[in-house]
Amino acid sequence: MAMGRPRFDPRQPQQRGYQIRVNQRIRVPEVRVIGAEGEMLGVLATHEALRKAQELGLDLVEVNPKAEPPVCKILDFGRYKYDEKKKAAEAKRKQSVVEVKEIKLRPKTDDHDINFKIKAARKFLESGHKVKFTVRFRGREITHPEKAQEQLDVIIPALEDIANVETRAMMEARAMSLVIAPKPAVMQRVSAMKAALEKARQQAEKEGKPLPPPPPSSLDELPDDDDDDDDEIGDDEE
Repeated sequence: MAMGRPRFDPRQPQQRGYQIRVNQRIRVPEVRVIGAEGEMLGVLATHEALRKAQELGLDLVEVNPKAEPPVCKILDFGRYKYDEKKKAAEAKRKQSVVEVKEIKLRPKTDDHDINFKIKAARKFLESGHKVKFTVRFRGREITHPEKAQEQLDVIIPALEDIANVETRAMMEARAMSLVIAPKPAVMQRVSAMKAALEKARQQAEKEGKPLPPPPPSSLDELPDDDDDDDDEIGDDEE
C-alpha cells in the first residue's frame, strides 16, 4: 500500500514562538485595557477597546495574554517594536562575554616570536579575554614534548602579573596547550572601562553626536606558526 503524506494531528504541540497579538488578531471577547497615558480603563469588550485605540490613531496590543482577562495596552505598535529591539540590543551590549583567544606556536618558534606573542597575549588579557597557548608538533617533534614545556615555562612568568593559569599544560593529540585567564583586578578594570564607554555612547546618542568607535580588534588575527600545508609530514621527516 502506497504511503501518503502524514495526516495533521491537532493533538501534537506546534513548535511556534509566541507572537504578539495586535488589533483584529485579539479574538477574546473582553480585555483589561491600559490607556495610551498608562491610565487603567478597566475591563472592556474587545471591540470597544479596539474602537478607542482607532480613535487615537493607535493600536490595541496584548501585553499579558496569561491574565484573566488578557491585558492590552493602547499604543503605537511600530514604536513599541522599535523600543523593544533597542532594549534587546542594549542588553546584549552590556553582557560580559569572555572569549578564549588562541595563540599557536611550534617547538621551533624562536625567542623573538615568543616575545611578540607574549605581548599579544598581554593585550588580549588586558581586554578581558582568556588566552590559550597551543604548541603543535609535527613529525618527530612529538618525541620531545619537553621543548614545548620549556616555551610555556617562559610564557607563564612573563604574564603572571595580570593572569592566572586556569588549565595547566597538557597534551591534546599532537599538541600541548594551557589556558590563562585575567586576574580579578584586570576584569574589574575592563568592566569599568566598558561602563564608561557605554555611558559615553548613551550621551552621544542623546546629544545626536557621532558614537564613539568600538575598541580596536586588530589582534584577532595573529601570525600563525602552524602551517597547515605541512601537516602531512611523516614521522620520518624532521
